[in-house]
Amino acid sequence: MREIDLPAILLLLLLFLGCGSDNNPLPYLGESEEVDGKMQYYTVPPWEFIDQDSNTVSSQTMSGNAYIADFFFTSCPTICPKVKTQMLRLRDKFQDREDLKFLSMSVDYRKDSVPVLKRYSEKLDIQSGTWHLVQLKKEEINAVANQFFNVAFEDDSAPGGFDHSGRLILIDGQGHIRSYGDGTDPESVDKLAGDIRKLFHEMD
Repeated sequence: MREIDLPAILLLLLLFLGCGSDNNPLPYLGESEEVDGKMQYYTVPPWEFIDQDSNTVSSQTMSGNAYIADFFFTSCPTICPKVKTQMLRLRDKFQDREDLKFLSMSVDYRKDSVPVLKRYSEKLDIQSGTWHLVQLKKEEINAVANQFFNVAFEDDSAPGGFDHSGRLILIDGQGHIRSYGDGTDPESVDKLAGDIRKLFHEMD
């Protein structure tokens, strides 16, 4: 009787399962409900801001495009440089996809004016029209962060005066939140990149 090569069989099984998982569609995150026999998924509420080029950018602007959202501030002394490095990596990885946009929302309502955001964008070589840097108003910070399933708030005891997570949120062309990653962790961002590919496969 021919000897069974168990390690080879296990390897083939793992490869098979891995390929299968890549074909699984991305989930829709947030509360959902069935209405008239059709599932209604959570959608980020409408928003509108002014970006680093003094242009109005809104949820309608993003309609039909996937985009990655995050919270930051230009003088952040802790996680923001790490997060922006990972976002730049995603931008470069998907530079051939014009339907992938970026939205970075500053929580520093005192300092991050349009000119400051413009200088910051030039420092990072951020392309206008693809990556929008916007400033939130003081009264918007908590509500907008919650709407994007994130955490951001003013905290005098935190470095720079604000506390926020490094979460990167992936939103599809209809405003549904589909995935997220930790912008301070390259491995987590690699996984998010895989989810972006899945979303493009779905969109195409």
